[in-house]
Amino acid sequence: MTETAPADEHAADHQHGYLAHGNRDAYLKRLRRIEGQARGLQRMVEEEKYCIDILTQVSAMTKALQSVALGLLEEHLEHCVVEAARAGGPEADAKVKEAAEAIARLVRS
Repeated sequence: MTETAPADEHAADHQHGYLAHGNRDAYLKRLRRIEGQARGLQRMVEEEKYCIDILTQVSAMTKALQSVALGLLEEHLEHCVVEAARAGGPEADAKVKEAAEAIARLVRS
């Protein structure tokens, strides 16, 4: 696994926050919209559109991705981290560390 996609040892027996709160379809819809924005950006470059117009669309796409990331992070903290903290022990420490690392990656991006 890469640093940006850590393995979740409990994936098989744990329902992730975005699933537990029924937001899977909403996230998929938003990601499909972002995918469409990426195709639009490719078209703009192919058609040699004005640089500032392309940059404006890149900014919109970046904000959309950040919104998805923040939503997933919030649900992870509310569900996965809180659940692990209630259970205590090494899993709680691991979830807090994992969340801190995810926050650090988001801040750097």
